Amino acid sequence: MRINYDAATDSLYIHLTEQPAADSDEVVEGVVLDFDAHGALVGIDVQHASQKADIHHLAISHMPLTMLEAA
Repeated sequence: MRINYDAATDSLYIHLTEQPAADSDEVVEGVVLDFDAHGALVGIDVQHASQKADIHHLAISHMPLTMLEAA
């Protein structure tokens, strides 16, 4: 999983997998869910992210130790 923030567009993208998106659904204004060809969620796009979340603070909790060691 990767998280990217683009300050120029104030957009936050959470990549859940490396699969390409084949379909998208805007679930609320400015929040788009991306799905692969099989319907699995692959990413979350948040437009105007600084208005929807505290983008300057990221806390990770309950992450499996093996995940932290791989980074």
